[in-house]
Amino acid sequence: MPVQLLKIGKGNSETLLPRHLQKENLKHLQEGFDHTNKYFQGIVVLSYPLTKLGDGTDFFKVVLQDLDNLYSRTNSINILIHGKMAEDCAKVLHHGDTFIVAGFKLAKSPTAGLDGRHGCHLELSEEAGSAIYIYAKPRTTAASETASLPVAPKYVYTPLNHLKDGTVVNLYGVVKFFKPPYVSKGTDYCSVVTLVDPSNVRLTCTLFNGNVDSLPKIYKVGDIVRFHRIKIREYNGQMQGITGVGFASLTFDGTVGTPVVPRSSSKVYTFMDEEQKTIEELRVWAASNLSISGPAAKLSGVRPMLFFDLTCQLVGKAKVDGSSFLLKVWDGTKCPYPTWKVPVEARDLEGEKVVLHQLRNLTVDVLVYDNHVQLAKSLKVGSFLRIYSIHTKQASAVDEDVSHIEFHLHGGTCYGRGIGVLPESNLDVKELKAFLESVDLADSQNMESMSSVELDSTFNNVTDLESHLQRSQQLPVTVLTDHQDLNNTELKTILNSTAPQQYRIRAKLRTYKPQKLYQSIKLYCSKCNSLQEVPDGDDFDFILQGSAVTAPNPELHNTSWYDSVMWTTQDQKQRKIAIHFVKHDEMLQQPEDTLLMIEGGTLKEVWKLTKRFKCVIPVRSTEDDLVLLDPSAPFLLQGNIKYYGCKQCSTPKPIKSLSSIAAEQRPSWEPTEIAQVLGIVPLQYVFIMKFTLVDATGALNVYLFDYENFFQIPASEILTNNFLQQKMQMTMNMLCPPGRKLDDLPWLECFIKSYNVRDAMKHQVYYQIFDTTVAEDVV
Repeated sequence: MPVQLLKIGKGNSETLLPRHLQKENLKHLQEGFDHTNKYFQGIVVLSYPLTKLGDGTDFFKVVLQDLDNLYSRTNSINILIHGKMAEDCAKVLHHGDTFIVAGFKLAKSPTAGLDGRHGCHLELSEEAGSAIYIYAKPRTTAASETASLPVAPKYVYTPLNHLKDGTVVNLYGVVKFFKPPYVSKGTDYCSVVTLVDPSNVRLTCTLFNGNVDSLPKIYKVGDIVRFHRIKIREYNGQMQGITGVGFASLTFDGTVGTPVVPRSSSKVYTFMDEEQKTIEELRVWAASNLSISGPAAKLSGVRPMLFFDLTCQLVGKAKVDGSSFLLKVWDGTKCPYPTWKVPVEARDLEGEKVVLHQLRNLTVDVLVYDNHVQLAKSLKVGSFLRIYSIHTKQASAVDEDVSHIEFHLHGGTCYGRGIGVLPESNLDVKELKAFLESVDLADSQNMESMSSVELDSTFNNVTDLESHLQRSQQLPVTVLTDHQDLNNTELKTILNSTAPQQYRIRAKLRTYKPQKLYQSIKLYCSKCNSLQEVPDGDDFDFILQGSAVTAPNPELHNTSWYDSVMWTTQDQKQRKIAIHFVKHDEMLQQPEDTLLMIEGGTLKEVWKLTKRFKCVIPVRSTEDDLVLLDPSAPFLLQGNIKYYGCKQCSTPKPIKSLSSIAAEQRPSWEPTEIAQVLGIVPLQYVFIMKFTLVDATGALNVYLFDYENFFQIPASEILTNNFLQQKMQMTMNMLCPPGRKLDDLPWLECFIKSYNVRDAMKHQVYYQIFDTTVAEDVV
């Protein structure tokens, strides 16, 4: 009988193989060798459904794993079975069985490059005199049912410290770090997961799939994952995992004592009873050896300048501009600080108006940017979310007790930034829903009876200019952030007083300069107190063109802390461009975490790189090292922002100084830190404006010198962000409405200070606004 089903009793086979057969090792299966009296033995790790070829012949494919070479680069091989032998084999074969083949034909495998298995496959048929011996493991079902009942496959799991380059393995691991799925450069979704296990080895996996639901459903650090058929590749001495054909995953809550319920990436999967023990053991190990307390927080516990994860419910959403999107969320608690309300038209806001009004004091506006916008648009109002690494930005840094804070989900995926949708079966969601249902919404007790016309009127008035002006006639449109003990002083008194002094005033803004608001942005050096104009983009382009004349020095390429790539352009100039990618832990990072240096690039090429990589530094080669491009050029580009250094105060250092940051445990590549190690005194973007303030006693010219406190807008971003430019223009239109009479102008309440400026020729007194910010409800 060509197919023999043998039994295993007490660890030994009850029937011995023919004596003339000798075992063949997987690595010795090569074309040109004689395998007549040889047999190959392996464990069944995969089998395909029985099918028929074009001529009607039965065909059955099995994948065997060689346990003797489990950790070699290639440890599995395809077995192709034809004819009646295929039919007989398909009836009795189960995953995990020991499978022995003899009398086989060896042929080159056309799929070896795709499936990562042996370069040859084995072909068997009854006509060729092949024989198959199957050592079946004991089943819990009766013998008569063995061939008809489906039996769950038995998988072999590899510890992380036994991974080998070029293998396809199954494994378990605890999530130490992850990035929620995001749209990659192509059309696929991508997720990055770093796993650990009791072997204390770390494995970073980069997973791609066109269907986001087919990626692991990881919700937090400490979750446990099971990966089947993941490819292992070695890069710079570190093992990395990537998705391949047949990849599948299960995810489990890593909390000790919670139910072991798998979250699957596929509709069909197996989970054996003995695997539950594996989950429990990993939970206990992780609880003792892994810090899994993530930066989660309630809205009631947030503070300025915090990065945290928020579990919440989505109650409204709206498009803001091409690069940002608004999510209105709540978690049942109230933020202790006044929060920024993103200005959007009522008609653009999606969500139940009754609910939005009921929760107006409990919701916060989260502004998401860039690569997160596409996912944010697809979210359903009412769904439960976990937003990872939200940044609470301080809008007025002088006094935290009265500061306004903004909630931002910045672009990129650094530190796991992203949005995850939680199912209602999730334990955290169940707890949140129960809490939300207990929240007292007394402020909205009469809202349910309001008509839709009344609701529309309520919402439209929020963005109505006339409504703002009517309110502003009674209330100031600015907020004082300190010195509440000062009393109001008339402008006439201030003009007749000596400097320096501080005052609190109540006045109206009659005029301001410059009228073109973008002209108010300057660069300021805090060391020498100098001011300069923001350089024109053409100046930077001219510097780049000049540096491209000198070819990069190949001797400075591929150091211990950066990898280099160089190529020649195909145009007439045939420029040589070099890009140096900074490494961390001897590995290249994800693009959104990477700093790179470029030589020989044009302005267009540099801007393309800033859209994909976190930081870009233009450099040039010397004989000994890479150096910064030019004192007049930006020393760093990040996103759309160009960072400049002060020519008088800076003492530039070689680029190799950056290696100290690359060696840090979590290099942040913050502009201030980069400037410090490079010997650069950074110039700060500031607003410089001249206000003419008036009251009943006189008029006073006052200067605004501000980074981001007065307008609650960072000066560094205003030149490249249309939304922020519109917000600033709206603010000035509220403070000084065009075409209005003086009596109709709103009141500004602010602090000003007087100071003396003397030179050899004259002495003057100037006035400057300080510790004042625009009220949150002005725009």
